[in-house]
This record gives sequence, C-alpha cells and structure tokens, in this order.
Amino acid sequence: MKYIFYILSILVLYVPLVHSQSSSPNYHSQTDLSLTSPGALKFGLYGYDNPALLSYLHQPDILFMWNDEGKKWNNFNRWGLFTGVPNAGFGLIHHRINVNEITNYKLSLAAGDKNASFGLAYGWSTGDKNYFNRSNLVTIGTLFRPIRHASLGIVGTLPTTGDHRSIYLDLAIRPLGNELATIFGDFAIEKYQSFNAGATWSVGTAIEPLSGIRLTGRYFDSKSFTIGFQFSLGNIGLLTQSSYDRDKKYSSQTYGIRIGAFDRTVFGTKIISEKKYVEFNLNGPVRYQRYKWFDKSNTLSGLLSSIKAAKDDPAINGIAINTSGISADREMLWEIREQLKEFKSVGKHVVIFIDRPNIDIYHFASVANKIILDPAGTIMLEGYLMGRTYLKGTLEKLGIGYDEWRFFKYKSAVENLARDKMSEADREQRQKIVDDYYRLAKSDICESRKMQPDKFDELVNDVTMFLPDEAIKEGLTDTIARWEAVPEMIKKLEGEEGSVVGAGSLKKFQLPQDNYWGERPKIAIVYALGACAMDEGINARSLSKVVEAVANDTRVKGVVLRVDSPGGDAMASDYVAEAIRKCKEKKPVIVSQGFVAASGGYWLSMYADTIVAAPNTITGSIGVIGGWAYNKGIKDTLGMTTDHVKAGKHADLGFGFTLPFLGIGIPDRNLTPEEFGKMENMIRSFYKEFVTKVASGRKKKFEDIESIAQGRVWSGYDGKENGLVDVLGGLQKAVQIAKERANICPEQEVDIIELPEKGLFDLSQFMPKLLPFNVQDDPVLQHLKFRLEHNGQPMPIMPIDEIELNYNKY
Repeated sequence: MKYIFYILSILVLYVPLVHSQSSSPNYHSQTDLSLTSPGALKFGLYGYDNPALLSYLHQPDILFMWNDEGKKWNNFNRWGLFTGVPNAGFGLIHHRINVNEITNYKLSLAAGDKNASFGLAYGWSTGDKNYFNRSNLVTIGTLFRPIRHASLGIVGTLPTTGDHRSIYLDLAIRPLGNELATIFGDFAIEKYQSFNAGATWSVGTAIEPLSGIRLTGRYFDSKSFTIGFQFSLGNIGLLTQSSYDRDKKYSSQTYGIRIGAFDRTVFGTKIISEKKYVEFNLNGPVRYQRYKWFDKSNTLSGLLSSIKAAKDDPAINGIAINTSGISADREMLWEIREQLKEFKSVGKHVVIFIDRPNIDIYHFASVANKIILDPAGTIMLEGYLMGRTYLKGTLEKLGIGYDEWRFFKYKSAVENLARDKMSEADREQRQKIVDDYYRLAKSDICESRKMQPDKFDELVNDVTMFLPDEAIKEGLTDTIARWEAVPEMIKKLEGEEGSVVGAGSLKKFQLPQDNYWGERPKIAIVYALGACAMDEGINARSLSKVVEAVANDTRVKGVVLRVDSPGGDAMASDYVAEAIRKCKEKKPVIVSQGFVAASGGYWLSMYADTIVAAPNTITGSIGVIGGWAYNKGIKDTLGMTTDHVKAGKHADLGFGFTLPFLGIGIPDRNLTPEEFGKMENMIRSFYKEFVTKVASGRKKKFEDIESIAQGRVWSGYDGKENGLVDVLGGLQKAVQIAKERANICPEQEVDIIELPEKGLFDLSQFMPKLLPFNVQDDPVLQHLKFRLEHNGQPMPIMPIDEIELNYNKY
C-alpha cells in the first residue's frame, strides 16, 4: 500500500505536466555536478536530487563540489555544498554569470526502508531570481529497490509560483548485485515535453574495480558526455569529472571533496597503519537484550557480532577485554570464548584482564594469548558444585504440609519442599552435570595454557586459591598489573606500540550501505526466556503471536529460537511449541539452547529443524511433576480461621487462607485418596503426551525418548550423544545453520532482528521497594512462591531454585 502512495504522490505532480509553461532550466542542468543518475552511485547529492536517497545515508557527511566552466580549476562561479545525516539533508548550489548570482537551497527529509523510501524537499533561492527565473520548489522523491539488482527513482517537482512541473525517472541495474558494476539511465520530462518527444535523457555506467575507487561515464541526449573518477581515503573522498560537448571537445572540469562518513577504501579503515585492539569492558550483566534508553548493558548477540566483525577487519590486530565486575552464566561465557577462539584462528591476539575470577571466569579468560591479573587480585579454581536448600523441616515448623507427586525417577523439581536431603536419582544426574562442567573447563584451560591434565587436577584439589605471585608461578597468568597496563602488553605482543579503540569503530559498523540495494535477507532471533508462563516469564500468550508474525513475514528467511527456560506451565510451553511447529512448515526454525532449556524449556525446543546446545547447557528433563502444599497448623499459629459453604463434593479442594505479604493462598486440606488417584492418572497421561510429542518432533520412537526421559537432566555433551541435541554450539552457530537451511550463501550478509522487542526503559529501577527484601532477589523464596502460585498443577519444570539462573540477563 505504501508503494502505491509513493507513486501516486509523483503522478499528482505529472498530470498537468504537458500543459505547463516556463523557461526554468531543465533537470540535468540543475544537477550537472552529479557524476551519475541519483540512484546509481552512493547517495547522489544528499537529497538535493532525490530526497528519498537519504534513507541509505549511514553517517553525517559533507560534500563540496565546483565546476571550472572551462576556465582555471579555482574558478568558483558554479559550486555546490551538500550535507546530510540519516534521513535528512541540506544542499545549496551557487551560480554566477557575469554580475548576476543565484544561490539555490534545498532542505530534504526521507522515511522508509531499504526496499522503498519516500522523500520530501523544499527549495528556495536568493539572489537574482528574475534573471535566473527561479521560484521556490516542492520536491517529492521515491526510491524503489525491491531486489539488490535494480533501483528505480521517481522525482517530481512543483513550483510554488507558476506551473512548471517536472517528473524525472532514473533506473539503475547491478548485474552482479553489488557495487562493482552499475548500468544506469534516466529520463526527464518538463515544459511541453511528452514521453515520446522532447524529453531529456542520459545513460551511463559506474564501476568500482577496487574498494573506494570508482569510474563513471555518462552520455546525454545532447550527444555530450562526461567521464568521472572518485577516490576514497576512508573519511575523506576526492572526485573529479571531465565534461565533453557534442563535438567531443573538452568543455569543463568538476572537482569535489567529501569529508565525514566512512567509505570503502583500498587502505582499510585508516591510511596510517597501526596496531589496533578493540576494547570490551564487560562490567555488569551480559544480557540477551537491552532497553532502548538508559541501558548500556552488554548483550550476548552484540558481543558475538562485534568479535566476528573484529576478526574480519584487516585493521584490527587484537582484542582487549576487562572482566572486572562481569556477571554472566557459564554458558554465555563459553559462547563468547568460542567466538574469541575463532578470532585467534586468523593470527590475531586476545588480552584479558582479570581481578577476582572464579573457575567460570578463569575458564573464559584462559582463551587469551596474555592474561593480566590485578596486583590485589586472586584466582579461585574451586571446581563445580550443585546443591539445594531443603525446606521440609521449615515448612513443618511453620505448619505447612507438602506432598511430592513424583512418579518418574529423575523428576526432582519439588523434592526440596518434601525431603530433607537429595534423592539418589537427583544426586546421580547432578553429579553427571558437574562432572561435565569440570570436564569442559579442564579441557579448555589445559589446551589454552599448555597445562597437563594431572596438573590441573592438582591445582584445583590441592591449592584452589592463588595470589598473584602464585598465579604467575603456576602459569595461570602472564603478568601482574592493572587494566591500564594493556597498551604495554599490546606492545609486547605486537613488537610496537598500538592503540585501543571501541567496537563502534570497526569497519563493519562504519561502512556505507550502498553496496547492497534493498533489504538483506533477515534471520529472526526470537527469545523464549524465563519460566514458562502465559503472561510472565516467556509470556507465551504474546510470544506465540510473535512467532506467528515471523512465520508470515516474507522478509524473514529463517528463525532462531533462543531458549533459556527451566519450564513451568505446560500450556504456556505448548502455545509456543505449536506456533514453532507451524512456523517450521514455512521456513527453517533452529533452536539455540542457552544455560538451561529443559523440561518445559525442552518442550519449546522439540519441534525445531535443528537443536543447537552448548556443552554446558542443561537440557532434557522430559517429565512431569506436581505437588500439594496445604495447611498443617500454620493457620492456627497465625490465629486465622476460614469458613465456607459449598455445592459439589470437591468444591473445597484448594480453598484456604492467604499468607500475609506474599499474597499466596494455602489450601485448608490435603487431597483425599480418590482425588490423589485422579491426579496421578493426570500426571502419567501428561507425561505420556510429553514423550509422544518429543518423539514426533525428534522423529524417533516413543521407546527411544522414554529411555532418556523420566525427568532426567542432561548436559549438552550427553544431549548430543543421546539425540536430544543435534549440534554443539551457540547462538552464532544456530544463525549459521538457519542461513544454510534457508539456502542463503555463506558469504551473504543477513540482517538480524531480535524479538520480542525490548521496551524503552526499565521501569523497575524507578520503583521504590515497599519491603526490605524482594522475593525476586531470593531464589529459594522465588521457587516457593512459584510452587504455591501453581499449587497442585502438574508441570514440566526443573528445580528452578538451583539452576543458577540470572534473571538480570533477560
């Protein structure tokens, strides 16, 4: 619909065109400083010719041009100044003939996307307007680039006085689909002209044989022609153009200098070669998404893409990372570490500063070529542990009874409320998880630090804590210094002094967007984060609609579902899983499992084309459990009473009182044997449905899934072995697979969109605390509150109190 609006806007200007009269100069003479048609080369004249082009401008830029009119090069009788920022531009052209002068100004605005954009400009003049026959102008421009091989621009002008309307069309073709070669033509109709008589036109070509070096040629209907040349030095560009008349005689020269936005160049990002390291300050939480305002958090996808961009940037020699104050789970750290390994694989270096790392942070830092430890710092290689706080005795003292409805061996989500110690089944599965954590850290650290496995075991078991001198002695760090010593470390690594720059200066984030017309193929990363619930956590009600919208969006070629969830409400999980199943019928869906994607989190994953997990992901836990909390004296202790009337034998099931402050209800009574039997049947039926759906999604037999189900959690290592996981890797690997399944060439860049969109800012930071504690801050209270809110509901859920979820990362 918007495309139709754009075209109609131009046609409104054209309708009376053939009846108009004026002696105003034609379109080509007004834009003769340009080397090509507007849409054929970069951004034209920054909106002066076609305001819609401003939608492609990526950074502020200024261009000054002049024409010597066949005289000396410093003849400034005709010159122009053009400047623009994304979606807005301003330009002027000054012309002097003898004693008469005119300056034409134009202010331009643009809106739209890379497929279609719309621009509006207003022009006015100062000087000898009568001599040059000038009036104020309204310009409407559109730009259509539905595919990367073609560009169509339509521009209409309307004077505020008189009736001299004009319309201008330019078409450009890129046979290779990139900036290397462009063929263009244009067509201008004004005055009494018609499409078949009297219109002015030109054709030409622009080629870029080397980055930032452009050659242009243009032939006009008047039989005159131009030959142009552009040369980019990065943030500075030079250009010149020779004009020849219809007799092929040289007539004039145009010159230009551009300053501002970074452009492609054969010299890389800077002419002067220096050793540059990209700095990453990881203080604070590493989140999945950040708010649009007041949020400078590091994000996982942002860090991964920046490291990859640094790897591909020839001007970057290394990366320097400050881990002081970092907060990230071990799966995220592993993903970033793997990306740093890829960075190092091309011969570049990594320097990491640590101050008080535990084994997870040290595991991450061990990838570095050089590790710097703070002089007052320590290293802790404490190993790995999974434990729980058991509340059975506490609940009994409070007068709360709790029955664990557990019918599957490993499903231990609520045993901390019903037992006083770990069951043997839970001990077995947790021990395997921590063994795999240890195995991964040991393997990576020994490989990176050239350490023998026996030596690692000795350091963990016999020393554990290392002061700076001990860390140097044992080869755990390379130098003792503060973060400020990074430049000195760079000098040692590179043999000469270097500089530290921000990620924003990387070539990928600086380059103009004119090398690709239209929208790139899109891969959508959809986040399913937190407990599975309808209107909180993963917000299944709205998340399923997001998946549905992505499935119907033809611009999105593949979907990556990032799951970081311990499960919860089965209905919530099924809402999203069904949306994923339907989405998969239209485009590839790849699941990337984060720190935990088990139980209901695995339910979210099961229909994907491919499941990708890290070695230290917690996955599986295919099972269902329930439990029942009820009054066993707490009501009397608090001096509370209840009463009721009922109609129906089981109407009082769940009726009770509400705990003060927490606002959670406690039923007055336990289940009867009859009620318990029905609940057991429900849980077993529910479990059978879960296993059946997983078997269907994974294209396996029921028996194959049942043998690895029973609520057992697995590491990513084991998940890969038993078929619950297809590929070991992280978010970037999942995106790569999504591209492959969508038949997108590996070299083809894609645009990543992240959904659901994060809000503008975090309201909670402005909310006062009514109590000295917050349930959300305490995992034990959080788990208890969650279980009581879902009292009696059979759930595919993990023990969310003990999986070390950091909800700040969401």
